[in-house]
Amino acid sequence: MAIVIHGASELEALRRAGRVASETLAAVTARVRAGVSTSEIDAWVREDTAARGARPSQLGYRGFPAAVCTSRNHVVCHGIPSSHEVLQDGDIVNVDVTSELHGFHGDTSVTVCVGTPSKEARHVVDMARRALEVGIAAVRPGARLGDVGAAIESFVRREGCGVVRDYGGHGIGRRMHMPPHVAHHGPGGVGPRLRVGMAFTIEPMITIGEPAVEVLADGWTVVTVDGSPTAQFEHTVAVVEGGCEVLTRPP
Repeated sequence: MAIVIHGASELEALRRAGRVASETLAAVTARVRAGVSTSEIDAWVREDTAARGARPSQLGYRGFPAAVCTSRNHVVCHGIPSSHEVLQDGDIVNVDVTSELHGFHGDTSVTVCVGTPSKEARHVVDMARRALEVGIAAVRPGARLGDVGAAIESFVRREGCGVVRDYGGHGIGRRMHMPPHVAHHGPGGVGPRLRVGMAFTIEPMITIGEPAVEVLADGWTVVTVDGSPTAQFEHTVAVVEGGCEVLTRPP
């Protein structure tokens, strides 16, 4: 399918959806601490999203059973909340919120440190946060989509980290997942040229160890093969005149 170019009214709808997602994420992650179960995080996301007049986009998507992904320690993405999974001091956990408001979606995530994680875990969280900003800085009209992944991969490799190649960002608008696929690796100067009105997510998944991943038997949970910690940060962005607008900056 072709990449959708959003008009002014659609971009405004994406801004509103992005604002809701970012506000829900901020409200929920402020409550994350040791002793909280990931199913409690799911309940908070449902409650907060509804209070803002939106719905969780992830709930029921291709059968996904929760309103949020909670990916802890060596879980790369798509972690399913559970009452049996209780956060402990030293954990890191990615909380990934997607909100649908009036038919448009906003998608954003952060990795939260619970208590005092190891030096290794704190490093990968910092690298993931910085890698997202490096990717955002590469977005401007006329650039190539591959420039985003090239910038991210170059940065994390210099810092001795890996970037997961099996998953990436995606276009967003009236559907949660749309073209294009946004790789967080590979050469620059390739892929579609970025045009004003494009909207997509940038969500690099960074590892300390090898970037190889596998999917668990539940069909959703993606983990690092070597069991090393991994972190991710995500924003929804739009290509605008003169550069890039982040639609999910926290309040």
